[in-house]
Amino acid sequence: MFAQTAGGGTFDRLAIGLSGLCLVHCLASAVLVAMLASVGGLLVDPIVHEIGLVLAIGLGIVALGRGVVEHGYMMPSAVGGLGLGLMAGALTLPHSGLEVVYTLVGVAILALGHDLNRRAVT
Repeated sequence: MFAQTAGGGTFDRLAIGLSGLCLVHCLASAVLVAMLASVGGLLVDPIVHEIGLVLAIGLGIVALGRGVVEHGYMMPSAVGGLGLGLMAGALTLPHSGLEVVYTLVGVAILALGHDLNRRAVT
């Protein structure tokens, strides 16, 4: 049912990489906030999160949308949409451990959606 398609999945790979960068950003922000409040404060600025979410949504639309058109499977797109929804919802929470948890779970689910999309047979 699923296989690697030759030449396909470039946007999905980029999106998975962005998810990884988001994970590193979230963990680094938590560490830096705990250690260096003045420097860490720059990383938790809401604009950084808003720009990251806009990039994630843009890549998601291109990569997951392309997947639906190419292989016709909606599941990767639905999984990715759930991840994006969790990430967007996390932006509405106050800066706390709960926000980080929701963001990281959303990023992981989004990366899973992109991986499913990348592996889908055409």
